[in-house]
Amino acid sequence: MRDDGQRVWWVACGLLFAAAFGTNVPTPLLLIYRDTLDLSPTVLTAIFGVYALGLAPSLLLGGPASDRLGRVRVLLPLTVLVGAASLLFLLGSQSLAVLFVARFVQGLASGAVFSVGSAWLQDLAGPARASTAARRASIAQTGGFCLGPLTSGLLAGYGPAPLTLPYLVHAALVAVALAGALAVVGLGTPGPGARDGAGWLPRPRLTVPGRRLFARVTVPTAICVYAFPSVAVTVLPLLLADRSSLVVFTGVLSAATLGTGTLVQPFAHRLGTRCGPVGAGLGALGYAVGIVSGFAQAVPLTFLAGVLLGAGGGLCLNAGLVLVARVSTPATRGACNGLFYTWAYVGFAAPLLTTSFVDVTELATPLAVLVALSAATSVWLAVRSRDRVV
Repeated sequence: MRDDGQRVWWVACGLLFAAAFGTNVPTPLLLIYRDTLDLSPTVLTAIFGVYALGLAPSLLLGGPASDRLGRVRVLLPLTVLVGAASLLFLLGSQSLAVLFVARFVQGLASGAVFSVGSAWLQDLAGPARASTAARRASIAQTGGFCLGPLTSGLLAGYGPAPLTLPYLVHAALVAVALAGALAVVGLGTPGPGARDGAGWLPRPRLTVPGRRLFARVTVPTAICVYAFPSVAVTVLPLLLADRSSLVVFTGVLSAATLGTGTLVQPFAHRLGTRCGPVGAGLGALGYAVGIVSGFAQAVPLTFLAGVLLGAGGGLCLNAGLVLVARVSTPATRGACNGLFYTWAYVGFAAPLLTTSFVDVTELATPLAVLVALSAATSVWLAVRSRDRVV
């Protein structure tokens, strides 16, 4: 990447970080909402998962829009909406409906930021440095995913106004990221993309081998990306009988889970095509340790499970972004990233599916199913790792 592009790279990563930070600010606070609004575990996971409903149109349409209008022209307004979503949460302490709406808007804004921001980094890096772009996008996102819940958990546990201050901190972070972007690229710059021939619909126009690789390898890799950490931060705390300090605990667990996703990024390049299979395997192991932690009521094992699931999700995110860069062209990169993240956020259904059909005391059974599915995915990805785009 050229020296004169370093400031632009920092801007793109800053916007990704700010959006990712906000997505998990509500996570530790769900336990407070549970008490103030008398919510069941299923409703809690539904609030967490409605985020994915907002993501669907955002991911599918935001990427192609950036292919046509340019990355910057799409990215900056949606980052404003990310900050507005956090401010909307301020009204949710007394209304379940507002919580659902705020979470939906958060997904609507964040999804496009992730797909367009990742495409922007891939544009800046070029085909020869696809792994560099994947690593930087992964670090920016997983770093935000980590620090968001850690910050909100600590502020909620030890600071004033637990359902207000965390959202105000995030809104301020978004304002700083936007100010930096405006100073470097301005409002009038379209950025990469901006091709009149690009369509408005998610049509990546892949080659036949590219479509095959996307369907067989990228899609299962993508589903693992958020299925692993979302279960770690929403389901694993429910396995513990002592709920006295769960707000702070969930914040710290979220930070440990998602922070590990950041820390593993330097190792992803060394793994090469094994990155996806290893990530899925770590996820299977994490689910298994989570089951043991529930039976043993062992907090250290819960943290270990979170670390394993975070590492698995982080490796799968890196592997998926590298695959997207391999199969896409600059003219359709936004659309391809949008499809990748769409499949990634299908994994957000995992906590809801885990808690919907059994009592909280019987969560070991659905977790065992997730162990088997993740292990099978790891084996499948290992077999398909020889697939090539020609």
